[in-house]
Amino acid sequence: MAKKNKSSLPMNTFSEIPVPCANAKKIVATIKHSGKISGYKLSDGSIVDKAAGVSIAKKGEISGVGIEIRNGKEYLKSLPDEAENNNLGSLPSISN
Repeated sequence: MAKKNKSSLPMNTFSEIPVPCANAKKIVATIKHSGKISGYKLSDGSIVDKAAGVSIAKKGEISGVGIEIRNGKEYLKSLPDEAENNNLGSLPSISN
């Protein structure tokens, strides 16, 4: 019986894991409204709302994220990589 890599187990929870293109941006901050993520600030300085973030991530234009579905709504989640400082919950947040 082969050992399972502990970090690969959460990968099964994603509904989709897009393959990032060579010039994919990174999420550098989250935008929060009433304490909940409503959008993302990308490495090129642009700010996108949650739905647009999912849409462009599906095209491979954001690296390091997968797509999950909760209550029928898609959202982005950091891919597990053993580093906590790049998890969306650990990034700086901007309130709006």
